[in-house]
Amino acid sequence: MEQRALGRSGLKVSAVGLGCNSFGDYIDAAATQTVVDKAIDLGITLFDTANAYGQGKSEELLGRALGTHRQQVLVATKFGLPMGNTPHLQAGGSRDAIMRAVESSLRRLGTDYIDLYQIHGPDASTPIAETLRALDDLVRQGKVRYIGHSNFSGWEVADAAWTADVNTLVPFISAQNRYSVITRTIESDVVPACQKHGVGIIPYFPLESGLLTGKYKYGEELPTGSRINTLKKKAPAAVERYFGDAKFKLADTLQKWCATKGYPILGVALGWLLAKPYVSSVIAGATKPEQLETNVKAAAWRPTAEDIAEIDALSPPPPVTSGR
Repeated sequence: MEQRALGRSGLKVSAVGLGCNSFGDYIDAAATQTVVDKAIDLGITLFDTANAYGQGKSEELLGRALGTHRQQVLVATKFGLPMGNTPHLQAGGSRDAIMRAVESSLRRLGTDYIDLYQIHGPDASTPIAETLRALDDLVRQGKVRYIGHSNFSGWEVADAAWTADVNTLVPFISAQNRYSVITRTIESDVVPACQKHGVGIIPYFPLESGLLTGKYKYGEELPTGSRINTLKKKAPAAVERYFGDAKFKLADTLQKWCATKGYPILGVALGWLLAKPYVSSVIAGATKPEQLETNVKAAAWRPTAEDIAEIDALSPPPPVTSGR
């Protein structure tokens, strides 16, 4: 497995990371163990979870499954979303919320340190300086080794980098944002900001919850038991927002292009991202070991210059606006 630098830091991460949001919600402890064991066998070193996934269950199952392999891998988790019986105490990026959240995550993961601790989203009610200073303290205490953010806009990336610099605080080294060959919004501001400030990008939803695997067909019923079908029953508005008709059409167009070129859609989805020099790792979830193996093999594909131009014509990049 290729190991890549995470931004300008000295941390190396596997080109393909394992997204653990299905642990506890979609698969049980036994299935989680099988997937984690396979990931380690394949050379995956980055395991990404969050305290809110399964209301803490994902962290618990991941920590248990890693067992004696803990020192060989990188555990990335997140804080900031409401969870538990006292959501107001652990939500957001205040010092109080961070200190509560980190202790809970350490306990659930069964570890005494977190390799990459990420804020799950911007907190408009808390100054970024307060968030960074609390995280800086955790790094100095040895409870956290590196810090990252998720779902920041370009100006928020730049603001956080500037704030860390002028206050001599530990900076964010990673950015998790939704990014795929059919969802390229972050190229307008987040990507330029991350490149300017040495922040490595870790795309989530690289497969668009299965849209870029070939399992969904435009105009046909959603497969029973599929991720999007399950989500549609729980939150139809969210499915329409994130996976609306336009996304299905674009995915269908890309699949047809892949067919004419003889390319696997999965390879194009992952390899197109990994061809970007600013992408450090792609996070893909899996509920079965064979899915994980397929993802890793597919990620070896790389586009030619001609492929990139043709993909840009099908799924145009947005204009660069700001973020520096």
